[in-house]
Amino acid sequence: MADRVTIIALPGIPMVQPGDNLHALAVSALVDADLALEAGDVLVVAQKIVSKAEDRFVDVATVTPSARARKLAAETGKDPRFVEIVLSESKRIVRRRENLIIAEHRLGFVMANAGIDHSNVAPGGEHERVLLLPIDPDASARALRDDLVASYGVPIAVLISDSFGRPWRRGTVGIALGAAGLPAIIDWRGHPDLFGRPLEVTETGFADEIAAAASLVMGQADEAMPMVLVRGLAWTAPDADAAALVRPPEHDLFR
Repeated sequence: MADRVTIIALPGIPMVQPGDNLHALAVSALVDADLALEAGDVLVVAQKIVSKAEDRFVDVATVTPSARARKLAAETGKDPRFVEIVLSESKRIVRRRENLIIAEHRLGFVMANAGIDHSNVAPGGEHERVLLLPIDPDASARALRDDLVASYGVPIAVLISDSFGRPWRRGTVGIALGAAGLPAIIDWRGHPDLFGRPLEVTETGFADEIAAAASLVMGQADEAMPMVLVRGLAWTAPDADAAALVRPPEHDLFR
């Protein structure tokens, strides 16, 4: 493991629009910061700009709510059209209360409103727009990593990060929705502890730990730092997508 890690927010990223090239934006930001990617670097990219570049916007005014959406909207006080979008992105509704819906997203993430967001989303003319998660965050991470490796000629990793709330703890933390070029999870089972006893259950959410560290400089509000370079990490475990971080239902004691 590394004994020193550097976390650098890349300034100057413009407001991302549908169709924008994130590879070109990353290269430009690195040049402006007088940086070049090095072997082992991890570029952490905020989910919002990935979703914006992939045009994952939905105009709420175009949505017709179903009977199920209207019922859930009445229970939560939310716009039935917004609830319909939540349902369209969800496998199931986990919990609900006034002004809150916890859903299992179609990719397995359990999160508020299935990850659908209003914050840091500019209005679309006269209509309200919301932003969905990328269709496949791991694929988005792989595509960006491939482009960056081609440009710089060194093995690097890319994470797509988002902010999650957590059961039983207050506050949001950064987590990895997508990963490419590193082990999203590292299995330590069978390795000895300090006293030689083999570890039996320990798995490290490596990608989530990196995303959380990056969020310290990425911010949550108007900081406008959606790309963060993490340098100095080391690992030997095999690559694994962020999908590996989703706990299977049969291993979930709280489902």
